[in-house]
Amino acid sequence: MDTEKVTQYIVQWIKTYVENAHLNGLVIGVSGGVDSAVVSTLCAQSKLPTLCVEMPIHQAEAHVSRAKEHIAQLKKKYKNVSAVEVDLTPTFDQFVAAIPKTDKTTYEMALANTRARLRMTTLYYFAGLDGRIVVGTGNKVEDFGVGFFTKYGDGGVDISPIADLMKSEVYKLAEYLKVPKSILEAKPSDGLFGDDRSDEDQLKATYDELEWAMQYINKPSGDETLTDRQYEVLQIYTRLHRANLHKMTPIPTCLIPSSYK
Repeated sequence: MDTEKVTQYIVQWIKTYVENAHLNGLVIGVSGGVDSAVVSTLCAQSKLPTLCVEMPIHQAEAHVSRAKEHIAQLKKKYKNVSAVEVDLTPTFDQFVAAIPKTDKTTYEMALANTRARLRMTTLYYFAGLDGRIVVGTGNKVEDFGVGFFTKYGDGGVDISPIADLMKSEVYKLAEYLKVPKSILEAKPSDGLFGDDRSDEDQLKATYDELEWAMQYINKPSGDETLTDRQYEVLQIYTRLHRANLHKMTPIPTCLIPSSYK
């Protein structure tokens, strides 16, 4: 991949979209992960007003420190970058206190998704203040492979600059863009559970494995001999893709027959 050309292309794509839409700038959530670090840097390079928003909710300290380090680096290098921190922990705690108690096994995941949706609401608040757009940070394997995002949470965005890049390609851009080493070396994590569990812990496969599965399924079948682990990864990928397909397709619309109207 030609990282320089890809960087220039995405930066110009962002700039052109905003200018054609007659909007005033960009808003992006910065989590301390590589995806948001890359996208926020690309936004900064567009020279458009770029607001980086930190939104901790019982966040692991490592996530917070990485986000702060990255934002400080951006603000030092790019004059068009500003930042704000919104501690959503009290809001989240108030929500938890208000909802009925349950012992359902899906409780923890439902609350994790609630965190993502609180953050989406916050980003759109700031976007609405100044006529800006919310910039997404999802990559290709997350957005179109296994659906590893929250519907109307981190999936609720206006544009997706890196959604055609695999995770490995995002890392190449991160190195080219000189993203902090602490972010490059950290295990990918969605940060939705208040601990340091990684994406791999949740997905039961690495991003490299999932990229391989996505490419394997989408290419003509050949004579490749698969290992036991590759079969297992294919099963993981297929299960996740099917379960999350509703996130990756347009909202179903009930079309009423014209004769009924």
